[in-house]
Amino acid sequence: MGIEELVNAAGGSKQYFSEKKFEESIELQPELALATLETLRHLEDQPSEALRLEFFFYTNSAGKAKEFCQCLKKKNYSVEYSKSGAGKNLFVISGWTDKISMKDEIVIAWAKEMCELGFQYDCEFDGWGTTPDQ
Repeated sequence: MGIEELVNAAGGSKQYFSEKKFEESIELQPELALATLETLRHLEDQPSEALRLEFFFYTNSAGKAKEFCQCLKKKNYSVEYSKSGAGKNLFVISGWTDKISMKDEIVIAWAKEMCELGFQYDCEFDGWGTTPDQ
């Protein structure tokens, strides 16, 4: 299903996450992931081998958010969506992964995958975080 078909099927008529923004976002993921991992390593005496990651996405319709949540649930992520306080027609999708290896290349690949998956559902990947005390 193409982006236009998905947008119309999800009850939205306007694309939220442009291809240009997607390309910019996916290009930034390695740098952002490495910076977050470096910060995390400074917080821990013994760096964790695997942690659950909290993630965030935005989109402009409840239908798109719902469809994307269903997709992420198939990956066994706990996920929900709600109306964002930041905008009139803005919805936030947030949740947690199962434990993921904290090796640089694995987290970078995961972040890129989240960008790509979000783009397929017209949802912008806004980033991730975690806590070492899991």
